[in-house]
Order: sequence, then structure tokens, then C-alpha cells
Amino acid sequence: MEFSEDDFTRLLVMEQARKTAEANYAKNPLDSDNLTKWGGALLQLCQLERGPEAMSRMINEAVSKFEEALGINPSKHEALWGMGNAETNLAFLTPDPDQADGHFSAAAQLYQRALEEAPNNLIYQQSLMEVSKAPEIHRQAFAGGHPALGDASVASSTSKGSRNKKGSKTKDLIYDACGWIILVAGVATVLAMSARSRSQLPPPPPPF
Repeated sequence: MEFSEDDFTRLLVMEQARKTAEANYAKNPLDSDNLTKWGGALLQLCQLERGPEAMSRMINEAVSKFEEALGINPSKHEALWGMGNAETNLAFLTPDPDQADGHFSAAAQLYQRALEEAPNNLIYQQSLMEVSKAPEIHRQAFAGGHPALGDASVASSTSKGSRNKKGSKTKDLIYDACGWIILVAGVATVLAMSARSRSQLPPPPPPF
């Protein structure tokens, strides 16, 4: 996946957020808000990793932060939502449809739990709706036996342009899948930051 200058700027901000969270954890390891922010930063920083295995490792590290936050505060819906995003990302990193379905199912359950804690949260509602479409997007993206979306070979093949109509369709599907991940893990976070300023709405996920 190619990154714009704005993307890199955002990721630099996330790296600073990760370092800040790590420093704060040393002072207070029982701060569930800080752990959730740490997990969110790792989840976005995984986009800089090369290859699905490296990305998966960072995503699983993010999951460990969310789980630690939930161990402190089991009803923390922001952490539940973050774990749902992690499961979604992991699904798109595997070409195996059965494994992907397991991740999508886990994501749906986590989004549902987050929504039960914050029933009026529009971001959680959107995430739950979108994850129901994800298995079909995944199947179309990997229909040609392509490697995981985090593999550098995918980015290379899609950046060169298609040589035929079928190749073009596959490229578009891969970008659609990647875009879906960004929608959940990136754009929704921006919406969350804006929504937090509106006292009429329930608290959305924190600004990772």
C-alpha cells in the first residue's frame, strides 16, 4: 500500500502517541484509557510493517494492550471496538477464507459488545454493519489466489497497473479491502475525535 505525505504525518503522530503511552504505562500500569490509546496507536502503526507476518505481530501486540485494558475495566467499549478492528485487520492478512471468517466473526462479537456498552454510538453501529460485508469482500479480493494484503508483492503488482480486465478488477478489489480496513481503523477514529466534543453523544473511541 502506498502512503501519502499526510499518511506519514499521521503515522508519525501515532508513533509519538505510542511512546507517550509506553511512558505513561511505566508510571501507572492500571490506566485503562492509556492502554487503549497504546493499542490504537499500534493498530495504525502496523501499516508501516512490511509483510503480513510483521503486521500480524504488531496487531497482536495491540490486542494485548486492549485485553489488558479490559482486564482493568471489562466494560471499556473503546477497547472492545479496538479489538474488533484488530480482528478485522487480521482477517484481511490471511488468504484462507475459513480463518478469515473466524476473525470476522470475532470482530462482529466485539463490535456487538461495544455497542451494548454504548448503544447510541454511531461508529460502533457502522462497524458492526460493515463487518457483515467483509467476508464477501475478502473472497473477491483473494479469488485469484493472491497473497495476503499485507504482502509487499500485492502492493507491487497493483501499483503497476492491470494488463487485462480481470487483473484490473482484482486490483480494485484489493484496494477496496484495504480501504475498508482504513475506514474502520482510521476514518472512524477521526469521526470519534470530532464526536467527543458533542456532549449529546455517548463517548466514542478515544483519539488514538
